[in-house]
Amino acid sequence: MKKALYSGSFDPITNGHLDIITRASKMFDKLTVGVIHNPNKTPLFSVEERVEMINKLIVDLPNVKVDNFTGLLADYVNKNKFNAVVRGLRATTDFEYEIQMAQMNAELFSPGIESVFLMTSPQYSFISSSVIKEVVALNGKVDGLVPPIVLEEIKKKYSK
Repeated sequence: MKKALYSGSFDPITNGHLDIITRASKMFDKLTVGVIHNPNKTPLFSVEERVEMINKLIVDLPNVKVDNFTGLLADYVNKNKFNAVVRGLRATTDFEYEIQMAQMNAELFSPGIESVFLMTSPQYSFISSSVIKEVVALNGKVDGLVPPIVLEEIKKKYSK
């Protein structure tokens, strides 16, 4: 059985993330969406809120589950015996960062664990969680870039 992890902060999850999740779920027997707490970022949503939103969005993907973790990605991957780590790529800048991380992880992963890179679908190539938050904070429209339930939750955060 092939198990993969798709990890990220998902603050918030976007349609680009969902596209990668959907596509990766077809490639692996089991896919875990790992919501990570990144101490270098100030999140808009708590880890629990992000997990809850993602769980609502994956109900039609029976081989996908959501988990959360802190610490080193390689430790979580090794402990849970994943076969692969899925990463999404939007542009060359993503590639430069991701290849560096993949090479470091190759040193830390147990033998046989692969990094798998999926190019984002073109219609989502410009979307990032940071840009979504910035646009909404400035009263801009992001309809179609995030799922409706996520947009509703973002608007609630910024209305406070």
